[in-house]
Amino acid sequence: MTQLSIIFLGTGGSWPTVKRNVTSIAVKRGSEITLFDCGEGTQRQFQKSKLSYMQVSQIFITHFHGDHFLGLPGLIQTMQLNDRDKPLHIYGPKGMKQLASQLFSLGYFRPSYKVVVHEVDNGDVLEFHGYVIRVLKVLHNVPAFAYCFEEKNRPGKFNKPKALKLGVPEGPLFSKLQRGQSITLKDGTIITSDMILGPSRKGRKIVISGDTKPCEKMIEFSRDADVLIHEATFDSELEDIAIEYGHTTAAQAARIAKKAHVEKLFLTHISPRYLNHQVLEDDARKIFKNSFVSKDFFEVEIKLKK
Repeated sequence: MTQLSIIFLGTGGSWPTVKRNVTSIAVKRGSEITLFDCGEGTQRQFQKSKLSYMQVSQIFITHFHGDHFLGLPGLIQTMQLNDRDKPLHIYGPKGMKQLASQLFSLGYFRPSYKVVVHEVDNGDVLEFHGYVIRVLKVLHNVPAFAYCFEEKNRPGKFNKPKALKLGVPEGPLFSKLQRGQSITLKDGTIITSDMILGPSRKGRKIVISGDTKPCEKMIEFSRDADVLIHEATFDSELEDIAIEYGHTTAAQAARIAKKAHVEKLFLTHISPRYLNHQVLEDDARKIFKNSFVSKDFFEVEIKLKK
């Protein structure tokens, strides 16, 4: 089983506070880390966590407001100072290549390892080993994306009694069938994996909204997710301000989670005005009980469904 965890490195919006750094979310699958947004100070957040920034293989930027990308130059330079030699991939909206070029030419620093920059667009589906990342354009006051990290379907359960009945001996041939391969028995009989395995099982799904006003498309995008991480910059009393600045309230995020039938909702991008986040959590839980305000360094493990 490949372990899948979310580690919130920064859960605040706009600027850092004593309780929250600005936005950065790490998704750790096995030994690989995918980073979503990289606000200023993210490298220090890594150092205060149990994660290693050297395991980051790719970074996805939701949009080009400073609290979501200003940590890139420091993180990339620190990786070099620690002798990184494997490539780093950075993804973001149109303009990502130009922005990266500017960030990597600040002062005298130039990356000595390969940094590959990609520009993504609405509807893109990016293929990786064992999972895909989907891209959705959302409703912020600058071009912005939400991302969906979704594992590919797993093979169905192995039916051992049926395999034995068909003459498959225990051992390596069991393993081949479990991996979806076909085998040939000594008498020439061909056994295909679909003869032994049950229906395929869905992989785990994490959706990250980035900064956005309430967006109807987020409902289908988040459908049946194990975890929806949605911005909740303000409480319900400040709904007008939230809309004006392209943000979502905790209650509005909860409505999206409820309609999308997600398992858990984690609220993030909390305004610095909230020294106590309880009002946001209470707002959300009136609508969707499984709502939680995320905190810096909080970790969520997502287990496989049987």
